[in-house]
Amino acid sequence: MEFKTLLNQIATLIQNLTLRQKIVAAVSVVVLIGFLVFLTLYKNTNANSIKGYSVLFENTTAGDSALIIQQLEKEKIPYKVLNEGTIAVPSEVVHKQRIAIAALGIPKNSKVGFEIFDKTEFGATDFEQKIKYIRALEGELARTIESLGPIANASVHIAIPKETVFAQKQSAPTASIVLNVRSGMNLSLKQILGIKNLVSASIAQLTPENVSIVNQDGEPLGDEQNNLFQGELVKSQVRYKKEFENNFEQKIIQVLAPVIGGVDKVNAKVTIDFDFSQQDFVSEVYDPNSVPRSEQSVEEKREGKAPQDVGGVPGAISNIGPVQGLESEKKGELYQKSSSTTNYEISKKVINSKDEFAKVKRLTAAVVVDGSYRYGVDSDGKKKSELEYTPLTKEQMDAIKDVVKQTVGFNPNRGDEVTVSNFEFKKIGDDGKGVPTKDFMDKFSIYLAPLVPLLKYVLVGILLFIFYKKIIIPFSQKMIETKLDDFEEDVQDVSTDDDHSEDTLEKFKQARKKVEDQLGIGQDFNEDALKYDVLLEKLKNIAEQKSEEFAGLLQSMIRNESDYDTKSGGSKDLA
Repeated sequence: MEFKTLLNQIATLIQNLTLRQKIVAAVSVVVLIGFLVFLTLYKNTNANSIKGYSVLFENTTAGDSALIIQQLEKEKIPYKVLNEGTIAVPSEVVHKQRIAIAALGIPKNSKVGFEIFDKTEFGATDFEQKIKYIRALEGELARTIESLGPIANASVHIAIPKETVFAQKQSAPTASIVLNVRSGMNLSLKQILGIKNLVSASIAQLTPENVSIVNQDGEPLGDEQNNLFQGELVKSQVRYKKEFENNFEQKIIQVLAPVIGGVDKVNAKVTIDFDFSQQDFVSEVYDPNSVPRSEQSVEEKREGKAPQDVGGVPGAISNIGPVQGLESEKKGELYQKSSSTTNYEISKKVINSKDEFAKVKRLTAAVVVDGSYRYGVDSDGKKKSELEYTPLTKEQMDAIKDVVKQTVGFNPNRGDEVTVSNFEFKKIGDDGKGVPTKDFMDKFSIYLAPLVPLLKYVLVGILLFIFYKKIIIPFSQKMIETKLDDFEEDVQDVSTDDDHSEDTLEKFKQARKKVEDQLGIGQDFNEDALKYDVLLEKLKNIAEQKSEEFAGLLQSMIRNESDYDTKSGGSKDLA
């Protein structure tokens, strides 16, 4: 209905406009539509601004543009320079020339990737190969970063230290990135961290902490990541705590509502203390019941004296053998040796564990429930007309408290506390229905929570409605009032002219009547006779004032009259 009224008002407004106003409004609408179409098709229009030409290269430097133009002039191909860094050639040769110029290594400032190794060079040193590898890696990373939406241009510089045999003196590689962010766009913290992780993952032993990023203005990016990360962490912890508490509160209300008599007769508040500290644990567990893997046993035994060998320093004594018949030879030698080695299969279990995001340290819950309402009985045994509040019994309160404990997972070892109280919320009507205890804004926020993503569209509609009410309608009314005022002024001017004419005619009639009365003329007078008398009176006055001239005039008239008669008589005689 409102839309139909709007259309009718617009139609009325258009009908009340003058021809000039209609032309201005139509031209304004056409200009607005044309401007929107121009913004939409600006890129294509800019690229094809010259009929029959297509863009060969764009956003090139002055040096690359000079090389491209030199090559086109050498090939005798017509070209157009649309703007700084954009060169266009005829559409039928654009692809061929693009390939031919790219084969010459133009533009020179383009990123070089791993295609640098497509051409094999004999005699290249290991140092040259390393430099080419770094150039190729920088080019590939720059291309990858430039593929991101907010990035217009990127430059990557990598510093890889020389390897050394001493581990303590080995330096870590570093990387520097210069980003040219598109106009009107900004990089978020997640995007900056993503670029750092991308570069660090592409280079061995490079950590995100050793990656530096600056924008086109030389401002460092990502230095505030620690503070922002801490802020985001605190926000997530607060949000987690609030959602956890609200979840328990809704559970308590849903469990007790059917028993108490509705969600408006119970209210719950849960407070939870969380421990957000996280720890990593590494534990190694060995199996005591190991299985033998190998066993080795060595046993040696010797009895009797071993024969004495002749030996020693060359000389007389060493050449003398053992003497026979001595008592020492009768003593024997006894030697024993025993050794046993068993190798067991040792089983080890390594456990890496990490604490959860949050641990509940302590939980407290406060629940307030309403009582029951019944019609009382007076001393005569008659039913009263008003409802009376009846509190819950101790058994009911204990049962409700047990239900709440089971709902929230009550743990006395943590020091949890649960309190259930019984109060009269509000008086209810004669129909026995409870008055809602929650205000309107609370219910409004609960029911409209799923519709929050649509609020932006509703906001746009409200702004358009306000624009229509505050601007369009007053403007149209003002134009209509202006037109009506002009019409009323014209009518007033016409009526004023008519009144003025009527007044003039009336005054003329009154003056004429006055003259007639002064002259003594009645209604049956002869106007021609009056004119004759007036003319005769004027002639008399002239004759008295200018007698000589008047006499000469009469003589001339008489003379002319006589001459005329003479001529007329002569003509008759001849006839």
